[in-house]
Amino acid sequence: MEQLFETEGGARARTPVPAAERPLAVRMRPASLEEVVGQGHVLAEGSALRRAIEEGRPHSMVLYGPPGAGKTTIARLLAANADAAFEEASAVEAGRAQVREVLARAEERRHGDGGRGTIFFLDEIHRFNKAQQDALLPAVEEGLVTLVGATTENPYFEVNSALLSRTQVYELRGLADEHVRALLERALADPERGIADPPAVDEEALDFLAARSGGDARAALAALELAAANATARTAEGTGTAEVTLADAEDAMQRKAILYDKGGDQHYDTISAWIKATRGSDPDASLLYLATMLEGGEDPRFIARRMVILASEDVGNADPQALEVAVAAAHAVEHVGMPECAHNLAQAAVYLALAPKSNASYRALAAARAWVREHGAPAVPNHMRSAVHGGERRELGHGAGYDNAHDRPGALSEQALMPEEAAGERFLELTDRGAERELSERLEEIRRVRSGAGPAPAKDDTSA
Repeated sequence: MEQLFETEGGARARTPVPAAERPLAVRMRPASLEEVVGQGHVLAEGSALRRAIEEGRPHSMVLYGPPGAGKTTIARLLAANADAAFEEASAVEAGRAQVREVLARAEERRHGDGGRGTIFFLDEIHRFNKAQQDALLPAVEEGLVTLVGATTENPYFEVNSALLSRTQVYELRGLADEHVRALLERALADPERGIADPPAVDEEALDFLAARSGGDARAALAALELAAANATARTAEGTGTAEVTLADAEDAMQRKAILYDKGGDQHYDTISAWIKATRGSDPDASLLYLATMLEGGEDPRFIARRMVILASEDVGNADPQALEVAVAAAHAVEHVGMPECAHNLAQAAVYLALAPKSNASYRALAAARAWVREHGAPAVPNHMRSAVHGGERRELGHGAGYDNAHDRPGALSEQALMPEEAAGERFLELTDRGAERELSERLEEIRRVRSGAGPAPAKDDTSA
């Protein structure tokens, strides 16, 4: 497979790096579909992307996913199976001149190299501005190149709609811990592409590298290579054991091991601590427990769901905007993903911690549900029943006598709305915190009018 790389100034060739000197992550890049892990949702048997690779019939696409998920690997497999030239460029460095040169070479191949195709892999395609992206349109539309764009950003926000309409978007997922662990073990067991004469690696070290790489296989393999090299050098110098320990793995990742079991006690204890710290209005403690979850690899969607729940359960109408903030954070998690969505979660955590607190709605609903469990479903008063569906309902008197609140002063009617067996029940007791203070005053006025006592006398604002 021909591989051409762009350098500053448009140079076509680069001195090949001997295979043994290439980084471990490059050497261990999957050479076949069977070696690809964690992307079964887009590479399942019979899927469009798998067929494109297996049959050597690539189509233009955008691969969207976090770092180390396999975007470059899929692009190279497409080119290898299609016997196409593989041109690679990064949108961070490449300009329009370099793109024109790639397209010119593709034109030469099409006419002078037996009609050989070109796959143009453009990494970080979202970094191209609109004009640069538009420059690719004719080449993609005419089939001069098969464009494979890669991005960590949502392409529906960052890539021009005109270019998107000519490509298929595939969303890759961050690798699970077990997938990264399998790749690390493969690197230790492969004598040709993996680590030569690998030292023993402690199980805790492998678990740590897999968990703390954030689903980035490239980062995990780079850290393993560094840790193994350090252990080998230590042995050669006679200064320590040859085994790669947890401390070696921590040093290679420049991160400390976090004892956090995403499916065990730490998961439940830490989210409980976050809820209680946020409910208790301590933003520093809230952020600390949030950081613990994020550093431990907790699913940010789980955290966002708990924020949405807390916004209604513990803040409620003391600050109705808290729910908007929490829902916005949950949307941001879906659109942005890790690691950047951590900032959205932090903003929401601080807001929720500092918001005035009320669980009045939560308590009121609990009381109402307890009443229903004890007494059963109440009989709906006849005047409140629906008379919309069918004349027979009207004949039975459904809806008869209903006093529409909009026809009354202040949109308040004295007509009973509670079922007869629940008359006089009071489930909602508002607080005097935040926005609920005003709601509480409004509720008091509503109950006074509906009881037949009439509106409260106007306050005398005149001064002596």
